[in-house]
Order: sequence, then C-alpha cells, then structure tokens
Amino acid sequence: MTIKVGDKIPSVTLRYLTADGVKAISSDEFFAGKKVALFAVPGAYTRTCSQRHLPGYVTHAAEIKAKGVDTIACIAVNDPFVMGAWGKEHRADANIVMLGDGSGDFTRAIGLELDRMKEGMGMRSQRYSMLVDNGVIKALHVEEPGQFDVSSAEAMLKAL
Repeated sequence: MTIKVGDKIPSVTLRYLTADGVKAISSDEFFAGKKVALFAVPGAYTRTCSQRHLPGYVTHAAEIKAKGVDTIACIAVNDPFVMGAWGKEHRADANIVMLGDGSGDFTRAIGLELDRMKEGMGMRSQRYSMLVDNGVIKALHVEEPGQFDVSSAEAMLKAL
C-alpha cells in the first residue's frame, strides 16, 4: 500500500555519509521536530536524476529553506557511499542530505518501489517528492514512470 498525505513516516534505518564515515539514523529521529523536503530518485548518476532532479534542488536550496523547510534530503536505493559521492559531485553536500536506502527498506515501507529488473537496475524507487512535518506527510507528489515534473524543486517551491 502506498503511503499518503496524513500518514506518519514508517520507522526504518536510513544512512548517509559524513566526514567520520557512514551514519545510521532512524527515520523517526531524522524527521522528528522539523520540516523536511524529501525527494526520491530512481538512481544516483542516472540521466534525469543527474541532469535535472538533483541539480534543481541544489540551485533552489536557499529558496526552499527560506520558505520554512529545515532540511532538504534526497533518497535513492543506493548505498550511502554512492549517494555521498554523487552529492559531492553536484555540490549538494552543503545543503542536501544524501540518504542511502541501499536495501530499499524505506522505499518498500512507503510502497513506492519501481521494478527496473528488465533494465538491469533491480528494484528502485519511484521518482517523487514529499513535504514531511515532524514525521507526518503533508504533501506527496509521485511522478508517472518516465516523467519529471511534479517532484521537481520548482514544483516544491510553488507548493510551499
């Protein structure tokens, strides 16, 4: 079942790369007491994700935060090392937390997995964005497969 507006974020472990190595954090702790703009991509280094999705959030990070967002985070079914390197290449590391969902636990828990087996990519995440306030989903924008519009940084800005 796909998560919806008004639902609480499920409790799973997320991981991201820090200067001291990989940090594991529960989703309960990550989303607690703050407003988070979370966007998901099918995979780090993939075409639309690298050319448009992540760069849009990097470009508009200050504007998004100026509208009351405490944290911007990107998540993908990739390990935290890949997410960290990808974020560094796009200069996202100062403004965007690059979350690794390597086993897809978060993605499965919210019901937004995407079968990319035929393309040799395994199970991935659908492309989406959500606004989460203190662990509760306030807005959710899921893209149709192959599309990029409603989950963009520009769409997030308009929705805030």
